[in-house]
This record gives sequence, C-alpha cells and structure tokens, in this order.
Amino acid sequence: MDADLDLLLTTVFVTADDLLPERAGNAARRITDAEVVTLCVAQAIMGIPSDRRFLAVASKRLSHLFPRLPQQAGYFKRRRRLGETLEWLMGIFASQSPGFHDDLMLIDSTPVECARSRETVKRSGTNSLDDALGNACDYGYCASHSRYFWGMRLHVICGLDGTPRALELCSPKVNEREVGLALLDRCHLRGGETLIGDKGYAGREFASAVNDRNVTLIRPIRRDETITRPAGVTTPALRPAREITPNARAYRHSTTPEPPHLAPIRQRVESIIWTAKDILTLERHGARTLQGLRERTIARFCCLAAAITLNHQLGRPPREFVNYCG
Repeated sequence: MDADLDLLLTTVFVTADDLLPERAGNAARRITDAEVVTLCVAQAIMGIPSDRRFLAVASKRLSHLFPRLPQQAGYFKRRRRLGETLEWLMGIFASQSPGFHDDLMLIDSTPVECARSRETVKRSGTNSLDDALGNACDYGYCASHSRYFWGMRLHVICGLDGTPRALELCSPKVNEREVGLALLDRCHLRGGETLIGDKGYAGREFASAVNDRNVTLIRPIRRDETITRPAGVTTPALRPAREITPNARAYRHSTTPEPPHLAPIRQRVESIIWTAKDILTLERHGARTLQGLRERTIARFCCLAAAITLNHQLGRPPREFVNYCG
C-alpha cells in the first residue's frame, strides 16, 4: 500500500469517526466532528498555518475527500471546541505505536515564540481577552539557540521513534524539573523505564523523585560532577543520575574515563521536536490566544502521532513524512 496524504487522512477520519459520538443533526453544520479533526491533521501535515489559505487550498486539492468545507469562522470555532477531543485522539494514535510502550523515553523542552517585537509584547499585556497570550507568556532563554524569546515553553516526553507520550505548555519561568515530574505522572509507566534528558534536569531532588517512580534518569554530566562507580567496574557505562556526585576537584584530577557520549541520543529528541516545528509548522503557529496556541499545538502532535503510527503499520521509517506532505 502506497503512503500518501489520502491514506493518512482516511486513517485519521476512520479512527475518529468510529470513536467519536454522533452529534445531533444541525442544518447549519456542514461537516462532522471527525471531518474537522481530519482537516486539522491535514492543515498540519500540509504546512499551511493560515486557516484562510488552508481552506482555499483544501477546496482544490482535497475536494475528493471533502465535498463540503466550512467557512473560516466555522472551522475556527469547531476546532476550538474540539481541543480536548484532539488531545484524546492524540493519545489514541500514540497508544497504537510501539514507541508508546518503549522502556526508553526522551524528555526535552523547546521555546514556542509568540511575539518578537517589543511593541507586540507590550500590546499583548493590555489585551481585553480573558485568555490573552500576555496573561501567561514571559521572557525566557534558550541555551540551545543562544537567544532570548517571549512566549511559552513546550515540554515533551516522547518515545525513541517520536511518539508523543506527554506534553505541556508552560511559562518559561516555570522550573522544567517540576514540569518533567508532572509529565512523568501522566505517562503510562510499567516500571523500569529509562528517561534520558539534558543537563537542565540535573538535581538530587529531581533524580530522587524520578527514582521513586521506578524510572532511571540518565543525563550528561556537568563540568563540576564526576561519576562514582562500584568497585571492580573498569569500563565506562551509563550511570543513573542519582549516582553522579558534584565534585569539581575530584573530576579534574580523576583518572576515571568519561561515560559514553549521549549526544547521538540527545540529537534524536532535537530532531523530533524540529519535525513538529518545521514540517508541521509549530514554529509559525499563528495563535493569538492561549486557547488557540494550545489547540494548534495539540493538532500538530496529533498529526505527528497519527503519521508515526501509520508508518509503523506500513513498515516505513517512523518519521518519514515526505509522502504525506501533499
């Protein structure tokens, strides 16, 4: 079976149509909730963040799948009302992927920029909307890109193949270790999992809390840390974070070889996040409210989960999306 956009949208529609309850008839409602969910996935995978442009393109390229399309205002309202449904379906698609049950999990966070000019930031703070971006967004610093930003920070726990297992949008001022623990509590844990993070998740309290959940935390060591290995161990090995003790002087004068480099594994989660930000246009989300930002983010990760699951079923690489991009 050939992987293409029609197959992906058909899979999403069939799943949503089977699981979602049938709503009462409405003469003003042109399409069903399952069709709205499918349109959200199509908008993400086609890389068109503007609702107006997407509906114009869909009327030509997707007319064989959607004989009737809603107007821009109707599509906007229906998508907003289906925000919780999109998140639920994201979990359904993710649970069908092998990465959802993998013992190895990746955790990371990334900036979601919501404004760039100082004037835009000032105006967002005086907005009369109840869920204005200025009510939750703040300034933060992204060490990976060496830049400051104004917006939110997206925290993600995913499988090695990119399957999203838990995600959360928070202010960049919120401690990422606190958010990481909250995400772990939302994951379906069987015990014995391994969580790989970056140096931002360093901390004895965080490592202890992760260990209490029967999860092993592995992260790169900081410059002021050294590894305490059991007696008789002569080969370097990945060690849990709770066995890493800060001791800068001992690290400088220790003859113990450094542990294996985690960069290849860490690069995997960076690639997964960039798939959502580049191919699925999360970097250009176009949201103007907190609820709009949340639903657009969830729609993109719902698309990510659906595409990864379909690729597994077809025997393709998990994040090979080029055939689905229209």
